Amino acid sequence: MSILVNKNSRIIVQGFTGTEGTFHATQMIEYGTQVVGGVTPNKGGSSHLERPVFNTVEDAVKTTGADVSIIFVPPAFAADAIMEATEAGIGLVICITEGIPVQDMVKVRNYLQGTKTRLIGPNCPGVITPGECKVGIMPGFVFKAGKIGIVSKSGTLTYEAADQVVKAGLGISTAVGIGGDPIIGTPTKEAVELLMNDPGTEGIVMIGEIGGSMEAEAARWIKENSRKPVVGFIAGQTAPPGRRMGHAGAIIGGADDTAAAKMKIMAECGITVVQTPADIGATMAKVLKK
Repeated sequence: MSILVNKNSRIIVQGFTGTEGTFHATQMIEYGTQVVGGVTPNKGGSSHLERPVFNTVEDAVKTTGADVSIIFVPPAFAADAIMEATEAGIGLVICITEGIPVQDMVKVRNYLQGTKTRLIGPNCPGVITPGECKVGIMPGFVFKAGKIGIVSKSGTLTYEAADQVVKAGLGISTAVGIGGDPIIGTPTKEAVELLMNDPGTEGIVMIGEIGGSMEAEAARWIKENSRKPVVGFIAGQTAPPGRRMGHAGAIIGGADDTAAAKMKIMAECGITVVQTPADIGATMAKVLKK
C-alpha cells in the first residue's frame, strides 16, 4: 500500500518543455512513472519526450485522464498553474517551484478551500512510492520499497532519511516532501495522518525544522491518535533566533519555534526523537521491535 501516488497514477507535467520540466520528466519516465503528457501554453498539438503537449490542463485531463500534476513553472506563474490544475479537476498537485510570493500562496490556499484537490508543496522535492511512482526531483535509486513512511520539510533530509532507513534493513512505503515555505498545501499533521491510516505503513519518520508550529501540531495529534511508532528529527538545532536558515519558513519567531522546544514537545507526545539524521534508520529498527 501507499499514499498519494502509486503505479496507477497518471501524471502530467506543467512546464513540460522547459529545462527543469524536461530533465525531471525524463527521470520520472525512466523510473517507470506514468507520465501521460504535459502542458506548455502555445505548444499544444506538439510532442515532447514522446508524450503529447497541451495548451491547458483542462485539455490534458480530457485527453489523458490525468489525476496528478507536477509543476515546474516559474514563481511568477506558479500560483496560476496550481489554480488551473485545481479547476481542471486534478486530485493531487505537486508544486516543485521555489520562490512563489507569499501573497500568491495566500490566494492559492483560499482558492483550494472546498475543492477536492490536495496540494503538496510548493518548494518541495515531491512524492515517491518506491518501485511504483516518482513524482518529483528526488534521486529514485535511494528509495527502496518497504513499510516506513517519511514526512519531511527538507528535500535533502528526505533522501538522507530514506538512505538510513534502507541501510537499517527497512524500506519506504511513501515519502512525502511537504515543502519549506511559510504557506504550503499539506502540513505535517495531514501527511502523518495519511501515513497513520495507510495499512502498508508500519512506522513513520517525521522530519521538521525551526520556524512555525506544524511539528507541534502533528506531535499533539500523534499523542492522541498514534497506532504506529514515530521517529522524529528537527533540523536547525544551532540556528540563532531571527535568522532564516535555508527555507523561507525556517525562521525562529518565538520560543516555541526553536529546535529544542519542538524536540521537547515531540518527546512529550511519545515520538522517539533523534539528535542526528544518522540515527534515524537504526532508531526506527529498534522501536519497531518493541
